[in-house]
Amino acid sequence: MPRPADARAHDPARRGAAVVVGGGLAGVTAALALADAGQRVTLVEGRPRLGGLAFSFTRGELTVDNGQHVYLRCCTAYQWFLERVDALALAPLQDRLDVPVLDVGHPRGPRLGRLRRTALPVPLHLAASLATYPHLSLAERAGVGRAALALGGLDPADPALDGEDFATWLRRHGQSARAVEALWDLVGIPTLNATADRASLGLAAKVFKTGLLSEPGAADIGWARAPLGELHDTRPRTALDKAGVRTELRTRATALTRVDDDGWQVEVESDRGAERLEADTVVLAVPQRETHGLLPDGALDDPGRLLDIGTAPILNLHVIYDRKVLRRPFFTALGSPVQWVFDRTDSSGLPGTPDGRGCQYLAVSQSAAQDDIDRPVAELRAKYLPELERLLPAARGAGVRDFFVTRERTATFAPTPGVGRLRPPAPTNAPGLYLAGAWTATGWPATMEGAVRSGLSAAAAALSRLGRPLQFPLQEAA
Repeated sequence: MPRPADARAHDPARRGAAVVVGGGLAGVTAALALADAGQRVTLVEGRPRLGGLAFSFTRGELTVDNGQHVYLRCCTAYQWFLERVDALALAPLQDRLDVPVLDVGHPRGPRLGRLRRTALPVPLHLAASLATYPHLSLAERAGVGRAALALGGLDPADPALDGEDFATWLRRHGQSARAVEALWDLVGIPTLNATADRASLGLAAKVFKTGLLSEPGAADIGWARAPLGELHDTRPRTALDKAGVRTELRTRATALTRVDDDGWQVEVESDRGAERLEADTVVLAVPQRETHGLLPDGALDDPGRLLDIGTAPILNLHVIYDRKVLRRPFFTALGSPVQWVFDRTDSSGLPGTPDGRGCQYLAVSQSAAQDDIDRPVAELRAKYLPELERLLPAARGAGVRDFFVTRERTATFAPTPGVGRLRPPAPTNAPGLYLAGAWTATGWPATMEGAVRSGLSAAAAALSRLGRPLQFPLQEAA
């Protein structure tokens, strides 16, 4: 029998309770922040694991990341997350930015260049690297410097920037097609998951100002030396348990109902059947379409905008060679459809060959992969294995022990011009209901950093309403 509304309003079981729907980085972050502030938190996730779209799985003896994920030194929120779950040592940063860039399309043969920084102050920290960058002419290098200075004067939060595409701005500032390919898209495609012509100028300005023009070490690259499942599932589960969070996997939220002026009821389903969870605070940390389906009437002024936020794919190719073919931990390529290549041998647990030779496992990460995302594996193999042989002479004649593909068709939100006005903030019109996810209004593109920031923003808004401000000093790059 339903309880009277006045009894529900004073339900001691609900007071101080929070439900977080979604166990990706945003949801785990929100759950930890709320629990650390004294809330009783239940986290529900439909998958059998945490981590969202940054996860691992097993394939025979291999532990495989679904895709290669990196972060930068300026990603302070993600570093906080790793430290909070005791995984920071598993994803170390470079001492200094150093990116090998191999151009196999040069008329005089393959040429290797590097994007490196020094300890000099911004913008001199990249001056020496740019001055000797072999993939651009002297005039193009000078033009890049001028454009970088102009970019540094932009305010990424300016709504006018959101409506313009990055390519138009680059052309207006004298950037050649070659400069866009060899520098701007080289950085922009993996961070924005879009080429310059499909990217909002506001988001592009955020990436370049924060990563390259804020402080000398801001763009130093970090990546997991252990499987992502360890960083985003195993260790977060331990952290959630220690924080007192009730974590329910294989549990899907089916409905969200306002029960009175101060409370919520979340209906969930699992193998155990249906359950109703009551809480003062609810955080929806799921993709935009799923969020739209759960939102009660009036929670957003225009909930249909969530459905207008597009998505962009990422394709990853996994190649196991019967010998070592790459001596560097990673490189990126020009003049080839191959974008970024990482050595994942150690983290995967790859065994050697029967004759004792060491095998090598390379992960080829292809962002903005609209053209390839639905190609059959045989076509991708025929397209990319010869390209790897062009890039890596040691791969010529090497045996390919395995070739497989992972596809994330909706890997990120699409950073198209105008997307900024569609991204909602954490608080909704409904008291006690908050949104989280990299697609919300974080000011960042769809990165692990953006996901963590969204979880912190949702928790901060919830705790502020409860009179418990979240004490977390996110150190923004100046």
